[in-house]
Formats: sequence, C-alpha cells, structure tokens
Amino acid sequence: MPQIKSQKKRVLTNNKRTMAAVSQKSALKTAIKKVLAAVDAKDKEAALVAYNDASSKLDKAVAKGIHHKNYASRQKSRLSKAINTIA
Repeated sequence: MPQIKSQKKRVLTNNKRTMAAVSQKSALKTAIKKVLAAVDAKDKEAALVAYNDASSKLDKAVAKGIHHKNYASRQKSRLSKAINTIA
C-alpha cells in the first residue's frame, strides 16, 4: 500500500485509465462481432455500417495506444475480406 501522497494519486489514476482501456477494448470487440454477425446473416448493408463503426474504433484504439497499428490493419483486412464474400 502506498504511503506517499503522489503514489496514492498515481494508483487512482492508473485504475481510472485501466478501466477506460478495458471499456474501449470491450466496445471494440463488440463492434467486430457485429460485423461478423451481419456477414453470417448475409446482410451486406448492415455489415458495411458495422464495419465503418469498427474501423473507426480500431483507429481510435491505435491512436490511444491500446492496440498496435498492425493489429488494427489485420482486423480491418479480415473484416473487409469477410464482407466481400457476401455476393
């Protein structure tokens, strides 16, 4: 347990940032699942709308340092490939 005032503040700040990152990761995973669910339902319009949302969340996660840029690129490629299989 921290004894110094600045360390106590740092613990609170770290917890706050961790919760924000966990929330953002969860929202991103949900957005990706929505794209895949629309692809499974063969609903291309819904898949494209969900893809745009997921793509935006991926870019924001990279900008905030939550994920690596290659992860975002790989996920976007995988999702767009899945959407293109709908004909």
